[in-house]
Amino acid sequence: MAKKNKTPLGIFTESIGLYFSNFEKFIKYMTFPVLGQVTGLLIIFSLLLFYSNNMPNLINKFPTLANFNTLFIIGILIVLPGLILFTKSFWEYLVAYGAINSMLENMLKSGKVYDFDAHTELIKRRSIPFIGLWMLFGIYTLFFMIPLISWIPCIVMGVYFVLIFQVFTYEPELSPIGCLKKSFQLINGHFASTFMLMALVGALTYILIPEIINTFCEIAGLSNILAKFSEPLVKMLPIMELNNFLISFKLKPISINSASLFFVSVFIAQIFIQYTLPLRTILWGMWYRELNGSLPKQTEVSKTKRSTKKPSEKLMKESHKKFTSKKLDKNILKRVMEKDED
Repeated sequence: MAKKNKTPLGIFTESIGLYFSNFEKFIKYMTFPVLGQVTGLLIIFSLLLFYSNNMPNLINKFPTLANFNTLFIIGILIVLPGLILFTKSFWEYLVAYGAINSMLENMLKSGKVYDFDAHTELIKRRSIPFIGLWMLFGIYTLFFMIPLISWIPCIVMGVYFVLIFQVFTYEPELSPIGCLKKSFQLINGHFASTFMLMALVGALTYILIPEIINTFCEIAGLSNILAKFSEPLVKMLPIMELNNFLISFKLKPISINSASLFFVSVFIAQIFIQYTLPLRTILWGMWYRELNGSLPKQTEVSKTKRSTKKPSEKLMKESHKKFTSKKLDKNILKRVMEKDED
């Protein structure tokens, strides 16, 4: 029976259904990567604020602290715990880009997702090429930060290279450069549909959901409470210099309270944008499967090649050995690829 092609709108709605049907599990899976980053940053800035406010008193009591090198070393030691927590959680967040793609097969078969550790292991086993892929993505981001001149070319590139993490997960034999080439090959001829999907999922996860949460926080009074706590951090920003610039153009200056409320709204929005990473990843994983299935098939394949396991299956087998060697559930990797019977 021939595979029925899915429309971009159909893929969009199905990805939303898969995400929310496994919402509780995804929330648990993303909590450390998301809140770990938030907690790490709060620890860093809170300790730095405390350190800077008490530095004059410390120097008076301990004159040896007046040395710049000593102050710098102490500053590094103070932020180190928060930096370690932030780095660890940020790495787990990056790994989720690939791991959730690996979970997609289960979700499409049974509508459920399970054995998160096994899927995460498949990505971590390829840490070096994964970091290489993120370095390429970082170069692209730097170009995008150049005002106006590179925005249109970068947006076009972003559409063509949107499937690089899906290619990385499903075709582990490809190098980071190979992932870029394969993503371009998949999107070529489907630019408009891909751009439409980007607009839909972007509007939902970057605008609509964060705006709903922020509105709820404002109505409940939570935004004002958080703004009071954030004022000491906001005061560290060059608000006065910014206001002088605005006044020179006869614009209304910004108050500390309004700046704090803006900081809180951005902060809350960023948390929920990160929590919706699984939804975006599911959507692009399904789009990859759809486009990859439309590519011309190789007509001549030897019997030897037919019987050879896919690279992803080899990685799964290797991960299986690693997990069973630690005396974990021997069926954990097997269940990853099987339909959930519950």
